[in-house]
Parts: sequence; C-alpha cells; structure tokens
Amino acid sequence: MRKTLTFAGCVAFLATLAFAESWNGKLLDATCMDTQKDMKACSATNATTVFLLQVDGKSYRLDQAGNTKAMDALKSRADRSAPNNPNTPNTPAATTGINAKVSGTVEGDTIKVDTIDVQ
Repeated sequence: MRKTLTFAGCVAFLATLAFAESWNGKLLDATCMDTQKDMKACSATNATTVFLLQVDGKSYRLDQAGNTKAMDALKSRADRSAPNNPNTPNTPAATTGINAKVSGTVEGDTIKVDTIDVQ
C-alpha cells in the first residue's frame, strides 16, 4: 500500500510539471500599471515589489512567490552590472525595460511562478 501511495504521489507531481508553461515578456511594476497604464513609465526597477509580465499585449500578475523570485533576480542582475561603467546603469529598467522568461502555470490572470530568469 505504501508503495502504491508513493507511486501515485510521484505521478501527480510529474503531471503538474508537465502542465507548466513558459512566457517571455516585459517585466512591469504592477502598482504603477494599476494607476498609470503606461508601459514605458512602469518598467520594473529594484524598488518594485509587485510585478506584471506583459506578453503579446496581455498582462499577467505574478503570484507572491513569483514577486519574491523577481525581486531576487533583479537584485542579482543589479549586482552583476558594473557601477563604474557609465554605459551600464544600476537600474537599467528606467531606460531600457526588463525582459524576463517565466515558467509556471496560469490561474486566471495570475502566473504561479516556478522559475524566473531576468534578462
């Protein structure tokens, strides 16, 4: 019986992974977008705490875990930039926007994030 339950649990877990999707799009500040509705003015920055992913004209909110992963990825990205290089600002989102690749599952208009790669 125990082997059967373990097997069933493994199958259920793998089935969940099989339904995961991935999206590439612009990472935006969700709070700003709620008020301003302007993609250029609402690019995500290191200070952003709630994120949207804009993909082909459709916006998806990230779940709470996804927001945390996005904040960590942005901090890591900022740490990689060279502060003494004038062509590499510490907050590139202010001028160029930030692209991200997100994998997870959609629940309504929210992505339950498994992984996020900020580019």
